[in-house]
Amino acid sequence: MSSSPFDWLKSVTHSKDDIMFGDAEEKQYNSFMTNRGLSYHQDTVLLANEMNRASFIDSRMQYDFLLKTIRPRKRFSKWHKKSNPAEMEVIKEYYGYSDAKAESVADLISADDIKHMKSVLSKGGKKR
Repeated sequence: MSSSPFDWLKSVTHSKDDIMFGDAEEKQYNSFMTNRGLSYHQDTVLLANEMNRASFIDSRMQYDFLLKTIRPRKRFSKWHKKSNPAEMEVIKEYYGYSDAKAESVADLISADDIKHMKSVLSKGGKKR
């Protein structure tokens, strides 16, 4: 059975069904992604942090801990995604920022500002 991180999250947070039947499922369990998904919610962030601190524990024990301690409830959140790489390149070139610095200020810069930066950085030439 091929399981996605969302199947594990649903099992731990909502359905409370134990979907780790054997060694194959235990190897598919990704504790990092499960903990990341749990970190988006106020009532599960501390449990996710404890599992991050105890990353040396085997997958079955981590999964059982989360399965038994989290109260059943539907939890939905949008996962954080990286910004548009083309916009990041414009910000980096315009301000001379590193990747980390450009990503930290990307939320502060509007689409109109990006257009202005592109026009200033335009080097000319033919577009084909």
